[in-house]
Amino acid sequence: MPTNFLTKEGFQKLQEELDHLRTAKRQEVAERLHEAMEGGELIENAEYEAAKNEQAFVEGRIQELDLLLATAQIIEESNGKSKKHDAIQVGSKVTIKEGNFEAETFSIVGAAEANPREGKISNESPIGKAILGHKLGDVVKVETPGGTYNVKIIKVS
Repeated sequence: MPTNFLTKEGFQKLQEELDHLRTAKRQEVAERLHEAMEGGELIENAEYEAAKNEQAFVEGRIQELDLLLATAQIIEESNGKSKKHDAIQVGSKVTIKEGNFEAETFSIVGAAEANPREGKISNESPIGKAILGHKLGDVVKVETPGGTYNVKIIKVS
């Protein structure tokens, strides 16, 4: 099974979602199904179909979260201490600069909690893959579907 990298915060959020789905959401969907079945002819009952579809989605998401959390490896996020001698890894906070563009800072996280708007990029993204294992000062070639470019690693913490 592949390892899923999660921060403590990401693990907690997914665990809370799983708990909600198992308790409140399952019960809510079961009640909708019960009400729809009492509504008469099931063959033409749109509410029944919608409830069955939602039930399938909820059960699928529960299975997905179960597997994700079972294979999760908790990563330690940077606590502000310098890691100049260490290679970039999942959990590192990195600042890079591409050419004349402004420097960008982000954290490397697992794919399950990547959110570029929050400054969290996946270790599986083109830039995440490219900079993993590199160190402060390295110039790294990033290959994307839109082309190739170089970035310089200017800070690692």
